[in-house]
Amino acid sequence: MTREKRFMRAAIKEALKAREIDDVPIGAVIVMGDKIVARGYNRTENSQVATRHAEMIAIEKACKKLKSRRLDGAEIYITLEPCAMCAGAIANARIKRAVFGAYEKKSGCAESKYPVLSDNGLNHSVDYLGGVEEQTCAALIKDYFRKKRAENV
Repeated sequence: MTREKRFMRAAIKEALKAREIDDVPIGAVIVMGDKIVARGYNRTENSQVATRHAEMIAIEKACKKLKSRRLDGAEIYITLEPCAMCAGAIANARIKRAVFGAYEKKSGCAESKYPVLSDNGLNHSVDYLGGVEEQTCAALIKDYFRKKRAENV
């Protein structure tokens, strides 16, 4: 199993935690070297706080654990292409590389909508790789929203 798949599967486990609390199933893990240093899963619906995205929670935990606002050399694995807020936070934290599963065509900010991660106008640009375990990650999101739509009929 590749490094990318191994850590994406850890992010998928986090996404399943969000699903268990009836939140949008997105998960993230932050890796330094070969070790996961922080984990996060979406809590926006559960907390009713707009910034409680998986990436934001994982970044906050990693910064506290490492006692630094800069996560130089870190990688973040996310089940969904990051939004503008999360892509900005990833760049601001100086994360080296972002790996995501499913593409978010409407609001993804690695490449789908806006290239925030690679924008050379920012203080830091982030290498990224999309499409890792894409079908599994996309199915989590699609199934969640299909269920929500069925509940509202």
